Amino acid sequence: MNYIGSKLSLLPFLEQVFREISDGTEQTLCDMFAGTGAVGRHFKKLGLKIIANDLQYYAYVLNKAYLEINHPPAFTQLQHQIGTPIKTENQPDETHLLALLELINGLPGDIGFITRHYSPEGNRLYYTRENAAKTDAIRQAIEQWKQDGLLSEHEYYYLLCMLLEAIDRVANTACIYEAYLKQFKKSALKPLKLKPLELINQISQCTAYNCDANELIKEVECDILYLDPPYNERQYSSNYHILETIARYDNPLIKGVTGIRQGYTRSSYCRKREVIQAFEHLVRQAKTRHILLSYNDEGLMTFDEIHRILGTRGKVKTFQTTYNRFKADNGRKYKRSRTVEYIHYVRTTKS
Repeated sequence: MNYIGSKLSLLPFLEQVFREISDGTEQTLCDMFAGTGAVGRHFKKLGLKIIANDLQYYAYVLNKAYLEINHPPAFTQLQHQIGTPIKTENQPDETHLLALLELINGLPGDIGFITRHYSPEGNRLYYTRENAAKTDAIRQAIEQWKQDGLLSEHEYYYLLCMLLEAIDRVANTACIYEAYLKQFKKSALKPLKLKPLELINQISQCTAYNCDANELIKEVECDILYLDPPYNERQYSSNYHILETIARYDNPLIKGVTGIRQGYTRSSYCRKREVIQAFEHLVRQAKTRHILLSYNDEGLMTFDEIHRILGTRGKVKTFQTTYNRFKADNGRKYKRSRTVEYIHYVRTTKS
């Protein structure tokens, strides 16, 4: 999934930093601003138990599926109901899932909230009418199956995660949802199709949260606290408002040309007047041995401000690398095509 601030391209750098600061005894990593979960998935693969959190519900859905679920669910109750093959010990793990996906992908489209507001029917070209109607049909089916008691918690989030990833692949946008393209691009014309998730099954007891980071920090303990807060004033809740609406499917009030959700959540980390106080509170409350902060050289907090705050917990060390700017930013107010990513590190001396 294309995502502002995604650390996918920086994972080798993050792993290098982790190996340099690690004493070999770390077992848990808390990714407090997890986004789509690239960092958590990577470090789960390396053997750490992950605690992931994000304020956006669609991000919570992704992390719930990829971190808490280690094997494709059996969907036993649902398959009894709809008559697809039931998983047995003699079948490959995904045989039952593929049969279920064939049924889901074959559902006829249904006119719902997404079709009425985010397709040509609503004069917004985020999705073709066919893909929007298929999304409505699948999303309504998932919710009905949940209400009928045919889905476990993990089965519910597994299906939602597949739908979010599928709809993002056919979105008619330049990576983010603050605007749609005037003509449908080639990928947006492809039919919506759910695909099995690529799960990592080495580590159990990973946990996903959908909380304000400054509230959750009071409750969690971990060996490594990884912080990747928003850098600038762009709110993720507006940039990915349609994914939030599909995840919640709550028929929100919307406004404007782009149909943004009214009353969307605004992060203090995207506000210059609030970010320092919020970050100070987060660092002060952290119950951890290691703090790692990802922050680039164009963020709302300055290098000196970050070091002052982190310095209250121990000696600060900084690692840095350069990387290509997120492609949706090219051609905007930024003149550079590359930016500097800093990892500010503290081995805490106070708890």
